[in-house]
Amino acid sequence: MRRRAHNGQEVTDQQNALLRGRIPLVALIQTLSVAEYLNFRHAANALGVSQSSVSTRIKTLEEDLGVVLFERRHRGVRLTDAGRSFITEIAAGIGHLDLAIKTAGAVLNGTIGHLSIGLLSSIASGFLADLRRRYRDEHPEIELDIFEGRSDEIIRQVREAKLDIAFVVGAVEVPDCHSRQLWSEAVIAVLPQGHSLASADHLMWEDLAADTFLVRQSGAGPQVLDHIVRRLVEREKSPRIRRCDVGRDTLMHMVADGEGITLTSEAASHVPFPGVVFRPVADEPDRARFSAVWSPHNRGPALRHLLDLATEMSKSARSG
Repeated sequence: MRRRAHNGQEVTDQQNALLRGRIPLVALIQTLSVAEYLNFRHAANALGVSQSSVSTRIKTLEEDLGVVLFERRHRGVRLTDAGRSFITEIAAGIGHLDLAIKTAGAVLNGTIGHLSIGLLSSIASGFLADLRRRYRDEHPEIELDIFEGRSDEIIRQVREAKLDIAFVVGAVEVPDCHSRQLWSEAVIAVLPQGHSLASADHLMWEDLAADTFLVRQSGAGPQVLDHIVRRLVEREKSPRIRRCDVGRDTLMHMVADGEGITLTSEAASHVPFPGVVFRPVADEPDRARFSAVWSPHNRGPALRHLLDLATEMSKSARSG
């Protein structure tokens, strides 16, 4: 008999029996065992239960389903056609359930899953590149999704649970987030190859004061802008700054074309770019500092493993 469910779909008596809990999972597992051994006693021994309990459960299952699954014989049993079809589908279902249980456990342990990471610039080299490489080696089944954007944008996405973690420049204070400073890098000037100072081993802020600085509006641009203004004002120089709503590669092309100079971090300077040279600023007292920002509500093991690894790498770098 079929009955109409609340959602308008038809539900069989067998499905109703399952929904009401009259078909326990243990009965299905015992049925699979009997189908494997074609013998109640052998199946019961393999499961470590009594033969009578197996026989009773399967008889009840057949009554609930309204289907004979096994033909009882003197030395064992034989599957009916209906039983053979039932066993095929139940075996697939139990396999899917087993996979679901194992998958849930793996996610809980941080063995599989994914992490969404927000950052300001390239991960081609430096601390972030090493962190990503080591994390992938240690957790190969965790998929890492990388997003680039402005500091305020990626922090906002962390707060909205759209990103698991953000790596930003400077020490940040976000009221509803945790943050941790992890690493620092030297400040590097980027000049066109034809610049009069391109052949110098290192530069001083005084040397750069007359140049036009190109600064991105996104990424770490606002922090770079503040830093340039502070350093030049300290030397009683008027900063010449041109803000550009472009990506990193376009900014580097603009420097290569002689439109101005810019600043970057040490890791970014390890990625060659045609037409520009990277030079350290010898009298720069500070280093570019980078922090991780994440939500305290995010207790995922994949994020915890990343933070633990990043902290370990940070301590090793400082002690080294």
